[in-house]
Amino acid sequence: MATATQAPAPADWARAFIEANDQDPEIQAHGKYFTCAYLLDMAEHTFVVRIVSGKVAQVAVDPGPLDVPYQFAIRASAETWRNFGVATPPPMYHGIWAATFQRDMKLEGDILVLMQNLRCLTRQIELLRGIGVPV
Repeated sequence: MATATQAPAPADWARAFIEANDQDPEIQAHGKYFTCAYLLDMAEHTFVVRIVSGKVAQVAVDPGPLDVPYQFAIRASAETWRNFGVATPPPMYHGIWAATFQRDMKLEGDILVLMQNLRCLTRQIELLRGIGVPV
């Protein structure tokens, strides 16, 4: 029987995410023009991540609906995010496209901005395998 691991506190997760992003060689190599703000809705917590030139400028933890602007949102249940945050994700949890086609993940807002930054955003999702998720 698998034992449940405790999710990191949202503020601790935000710090770990910033550190992992800003030290990731792939994001830094591809991220010169990676500038946007997006919402990660994990059902139990929400985060607005603001990126400037590949570096995380801010992670707003559980902001109100009008507190922090963003260009697009990635929404899914806590269970879906938990599956993204394991070292070897199960099938259909390895990327946002698979999860949107087969699971409960939804992409909303300015999808053009998401597509323009897709490689770096995909890498950020892959970083969750090392730092986990706060839900």
